[in-house]
Amino acid sequence: MNIRAFFALALPDAVTRWLADHADTLCQYDKHVEVNWVDSELYHLTLCFLGEIPLEKVDQLEEIARRKLADVSSFQVHVNTSEYYQISKSLSVVAAMSPEHEALTSLNRVMMEIALEAGIEFKEEDFRPHITLGRLPAKNGFIPPQSWPELDLYSLADSVILYQSKPGERGSIYTPLFEIPLQDMA
Repeated sequence: MNIRAFFALALPDAVTRWLADHADTLCQYDKHVEVNWVDSELYHLTLCFLGEIPLEKVDQLEEIARRKLADVSSFQVHVNTSEYYQISKSLSVVAAMSPEHEALTSLNRVMMEIALEAGIEFKEEDFRPHITLGRLPAKNGFIPPQSWPELDLYSLADSVILYQSKPGERGSIYTPLFEIPLQDMA
């Protein structure tokens, strides 16, 4: 049996509330009402999207992740921009991002290495870690603003979670399969 899975960072409630308010301000750019805005309870920072993987790979992913993340320290992520971001030929997102963050980029690379070591092939062509605020078809009438509303949030990256993603009636349903804490910053 295959499942759809991805690695992510959880976000604290205070950050999700700020992001929900930010998403509300972005609705004004959705002139053709094409964006499927994500419920703030589902916000997370996607590190690495694996796609469809065999269910039996989950234990192997956890074992490799525990080993590779054993010495990775927690860090603060500065989420400071919004972007319209085409993820694939069929999907685009409106996302909150931390575009130039060395620790986040490094963690993204480690998560890709973990997947590859587990024998999972995936497409990471132009993937960048992001928080999806809304999804829409790649071909759409969404006109991104020339100047996005300001965003200036910090979130502690203190554990990595492998989520299973199942399509639901009102969007995806995310189920955590395992969580690996990062080392304390102190």
